[in-house]
Amino acid sequence: MRVEIWSDIACPWCYVGKARFEKALAAFPHRDEVEVVHRSFELDPGRAKDDVEPVITMLAEKYGMSEAQAEAGEDNLGVQAAAEGLPYRTRGRDHGSTFDMHRLLHFARERGRQVELLDLLYRANFAEERSVYGDDGRLVELAVAAGLDADAARRVLADPEAYAAEVRADEREAAQLGATGVPFFVLDRQYGVSGAQPAEVFTRALTQAWGERPRLKPVDGGSGTADGQGGQDGQDGQNAAEACGPDGCAVPQH
Repeated sequence: MRVEIWSDIACPWCYVGKARFEKALAAFPHRDEVEVVHRSFELDPGRAKDDVEPVITMLAEKYGMSEAQAEAGEDNLGVQAAAEGLPYRTRGRDHGSTFDMHRLLHFARERGRQVELLDLLYRANFAEERSVYGDDGRLVELAVAAGLDADAARRVLADPEAYAAEVRADEREAAQLGATGVPFFVLDRQYGVSGAQPAEVFTRALTQAWGERPRLKPVDGGSGTADGQGGQDGQDGQNAAEACGPDGCAVPQH
């Protein structure tokens, strides 16, 4: 079963939601048979790379609230994050473009290090003092910490077209699936879960999606049964096609 998660590094609920989903997945009996794929989504697409501002200022302007209200919201998020064992700085964070981070995450996925980089980016953005915005050097440091080559990461960041198409493709697909916000979880392209739901909601979604996975229907090869047993006209197995099974491959007898 495949679970796709659309999220953004700038999204605090994505940070919290990932932890809640992973708690549910860790307790899921079939967890080793679940593939998790992280997809790109920008909350602030089109923002210039050098357009960086304090989170509190951005929230007040974007949502028409006072700075006191924005600070209260950050305090609440700090409580929610702490409940999941996540560090969260409620003051002093900033906000900017995440496009380069998403490009770097696609690069990391090709090299099998996407989850490691994603976790480092989340922690750097929400828990550490140094900004991740508008600073290629900082992103390269995080890429190296995730196990990626520094020079290769620099080349990706230096080329604005590198993995840009992959980011845009993820965002178009999110729109086609009806996602208007993140985090957005899609299970086997059959079920969607929006928001940082409690772990028990993800448990129910995983259980339901697993139970309703499509099963292959065998095609009769002409022997009257799908596996060639009890063949047509009393010729047992005459029309059965050769196949390999747990005990190996049958050797043709001449």
